Amino acid sequence: MFTHEHQQWLNAKAAQNLNRRDFLYGLGASLGSVALSSMLPGGAKKLLSPGENPLNPPNFIPKAKACIFLMMEGGPSHIDTFDPKPKLHELHMKKFQRSGENLSAMASGNRYFVQSPFQTRKVGQSGADMAEPFQHLADVADDLCFYRGCQAESVNHPTAMYHMNTGNKFGGDPAIGSWVTYGLGSMNDNLPSFIVLPEIAYPQGGTSNWSNGFLPASFQGTPLRSVGSPLLDIKPPKGVSRYHQEESLSLLKEFNSAHQAYHPHHDELSARMANYELAFRMQTEVPGIIDIESEDEKTKALYGLNETETHEFGKKCLLARRLVEKGVRFVQVYSGGWDSHDYLRRAHGSLIKSVDKPIAGLIKDLKRRGMLDETLVIWSGEFGRSPDNGVRGGGVAYGRDHNANAMNMWFAGGGVKAGHTIGATDEIGEKAVDVVHPIKDVHVTILKMLGLDDNKLTYFHGGRYKQLSQTGGNVIPELLG
Repeated sequence: MFTHEHQQWLNAKAAQNLNRRDFLYGLGASLGSVALSSMLPGGAKKLLSPGENPLNPPNFIPKAKACIFLMMEGGPSHIDTFDPKPKLHELHMKKFQRSGENLSAMASGNRYFVQSPFQTRKVGQSGADMAEPFQHLADVADDLCFYRGCQAESVNHPTAMYHMNTGNKFGGDPAIGSWVTYGLGSMNDNLPSFIVLPEIAYPQGGTSNWSNGFLPASFQGTPLRSVGSPLLDIKPPKGVSRYHQEESLSLLKEFNSAHQAYHPHHDELSARMANYELAFRMQTEVPGIIDIESEDEKTKALYGLNETETHEFGKKCLLARRLVEKGVRFVQVYSGGWDSHDYLRRAHGSLIKSVDKPIAGLIKDLKRRGMLDETLVIWSGEFGRSPDNGVRGGGVAYGRDHNANAMNMWFAGGGVKAGHTIGATDEIGEKAVDVVHPIKDVHVTILKMLGLDDNKLTYFHGGRYKQLSQTGGNVIPELLG
C-alpha cells in the first residue's frame, strides 16, 4: 500500500512527467495509437466525450445516417470514366486550342488534343454514360446519380485534397467526416465514429486530410492499416487480463485526473483519458468487425476478394460496409495513383479494374441488406483532367493534365436522385457549363443528405463561428431525390 505522502509524491511526479510529447509516441494504426492519434494540435475550446453529441441531431430528418466516401486520389479523368467527349475523336493529336483563341497566340507550347483510349456505352435503364472498363458498375448504374457540374479551385494535389476533404485549401481545418460526427454524434460508443481506410502510402497532404482541426480531438479520423491486421495490438499481451487492464486504466486515470486538476483548461488530457477508455472498449468490438474472413464465400466473391487485381480495394470496401453496419458514421476509403499524365490507357485501365468490382459489390451488398437508403455513398477525386496534354513517343504514352474547371463525381443511396445525370461540361470536357457549383456547395449538399444544416453546424474558434463551407454555400437541389 502507498502511504499518503508516497501517493502525493507519485501524483506530483506524474503531473510533472505527463506531457504532450510522452503521449505522442506512435502515430501508426495500432490500438495504442488509436487512443492517442487524436492528440494533434486543434485548439478546441470544449471537449466532448466520444458519445456526447453537441447538437440535437439531426437538424431535419434525413434518409442517410452514415456515409462511405470513396476517394480516388490523384484526379480521375471525367472524360475517360463517366463523361465521354466524342468531339475529341475529331480533334485527336491536333494542336490544342481553346475556344476563341488562335494557335499563334497559344502560350502552352506543343500541346495536343487527346481522345479517350476507351469506348463508352450507355448502361442501365437510365442510359448513363460509362467507360468500357467499368464492367461491374454498369450493373448498378440506376442506383447512381452522376454529377458533372462541380468545379474545384486548385490544380495542386495537396491543396486540392485539403479542399475536397476539409473545405480549406491550406489544411488545418476539420475534415468533413469530423464535421459529420461532430454534428450527429456516435451510434456505437465502442468504435470511433470517423474511420479512414488509406493506402500504404498516405495521400498527398497526409493525415491533415482527416484531421479534427479546431474541433475537439475525439472527432479526428482514425486510420486503419491497409496491409495485415487493420489494427495492431488489438489483443492484450499474454498474461494480461481485462481485470489487469481495468486496474491499470483506473490508476492512470487517477494520475491524469490529479494532473488535470492543476491544468483544467488543457482539453487534450481529457481527450487522452476518453480515448484510452475507447481503445479498451474497442478490444471487444473490433476483432469481430475486422474479421472479414468470417464472411461467406458468396460475399467475398461479390467484392472480388478472390481475385488479385481487386483483393485489396475489395477488402477495404467490405470493411467499410461492416463498419457502417456497426454504427460508424463516416468511412473514407482511398484508392491512389489516378494522376495519369501519361500511359492513360494502362494507368486508368488498371485502376478502374481494381475498383470496379469492389464498388459494384459494395452497392449491391448495401442494397440487399436494406442499408443503401440509409447510407450515402460518394465517389470522387480532387479535380478532373484536361482534354489535352503534351505528347511523348508519337502519342503512345499520352495522358492528361490537371483540370479544376471540370470534374465528375457520383452519389448513391441516402436520398440522392438515383438514375440521373446532373450537369454538363463543354464539348471537349474543359469546363463545367451546366448546374455549375463549387466544392463548398457539394459539401453543403452532403451535409443536407445527412440531416445537417451547414449554417447551424458551426463551432466557435478564433473569435468567430466557423463551418465546413468556410463562408456559406448553397444546396444543389438537382442532386436530391
